[in-house]
Amino acid sequence: MSLARNKARILWTIVTGAALALPLASSAGVLPDDRADALYHRYEGGGVTIHGPSVLVRKKMAEKYAVSANYYQDMITSASIDVEVSGASEYKEERDQYSLGFEYLRGKTTYNLSYTNSDENDYEAQTASFGLSQDLFGDLTTISMGFSRGSDKVGNSTDPSFEQDIDRWSYRVGVSQILTKSLIATMNLEVITDEGFLNNPYRSYRYVDPNDNRRFILAQEIYPRTRTSNAVAVNGRYFLPYRAAIYGGYRFFTDTWDIRADTFELGYIHPIKQQWTLEARVRYYQQDHAEFYADLFSRVDQQNFLARDKELSTFNSVAFRIGASYEFAQTGWRFVKKGSVNLFYDRIEFQYDDFRDARASQLLPTDPGYAPAGSEPLYEFGANVIQAFVSIWF
Repeated sequence: MSLARNKARILWTIVTGAALALPLASSAGVLPDDRADALYHRYEGGGVTIHGPSVLVRKKMAEKYAVSANYYQDMITSASIDVEVSGASEYKEERDQYSLGFEYLRGKTTYNLSYTNSDENDYEAQTASFGLSQDLFGDLTTISMGFSRGSDKVGNSTDPSFEQDIDRWSYRVGVSQILTKSLIATMNLEVITDEGFLNNPYRSYRYVDPNDNRRFILAQEIYPRTRTSNAVAVNGRYFLPYRAAIYGGYRFFTDTWDIRADTFELGYIHPIKQQWTLEARVRYYQQDHAEFYADLFSRVDQQNFLARDKELSTFNSVAFRIGASYEFAQTGWRFVKKGSVNLFYDRIEFQYDDFRDARASQLLPTDPGYAPAGSEPLYEFGANVIQAFVSIWF
């Protein structure tokens, strides 16, 4: 099943950022140093547990070329609210992702290519990306742009004959500006267009049982076959006199499904002596529901498109992060120039404004906690995320 995996993967990306993801662009003028990273990640919340390793290796050649390779694995166990409401039992599955990247530096321009393949038992995704970045105005300004093309195949583990395609196009442009010796600001714009089977073959919407309005009946969701998303983000980092730094940002998102979302972030990084670095961050996210979303429809086929995916509902989340990094071998050791050990913990609280805990109406009227369909308590849950990784520069 890809149901819980897709949602938790999105949450994991939001929380952890791109710690070991294969970069699509780098700062123009200088290629990143040779580096190897090994990561363990774990997400647990809402009845879903995802964990697994990731390994990234980067090597540059002749100061003009760089190649990188990344392996990322998710192992998932799910008994989420969606699984319970549908009557399915807990399930387990794995996702393996492989990425390759190539970068070429010519003067103050960096060109990059990357390819990613992700595979699980009922979903396969392939993405090819191209990007470039250019330094301007005495290296105080960096402009970057890129394009990605994705091709996904959606399957259904309960129906071997089911196969649907998704085509994805992503366009992005960004500007990074050194404003003062202590302040850096960036602005990024991304436009994504999806076309194909965009809903989940396992997911259902619910409508009122015409024979008993206290109950509901499930039917398969129906989504539009196209979606265009737009996002713009502004971020800044200010370096304090005592080597610490504060950073913050805002991201605005909207799409043709009438979803609007706002993300605010504020963080602080504080070095201790020469080896330790501490970090704390808070992130707030809020979105409005899609135009064809409803927690409970009044009848079957009430409208052309029907969805009850809680990620399309009105909800907000608050994420708190704390973390520490320890640098070792700072003067070098054999082939190692330096290394670091990093540990981060995130706590996320989710609150839904129009998605209810339908399990309450599936109880018997005499059971404690029973509530008729449409009057169940609003759903909320907390999640814990752990990210531990080792980085070695060589």
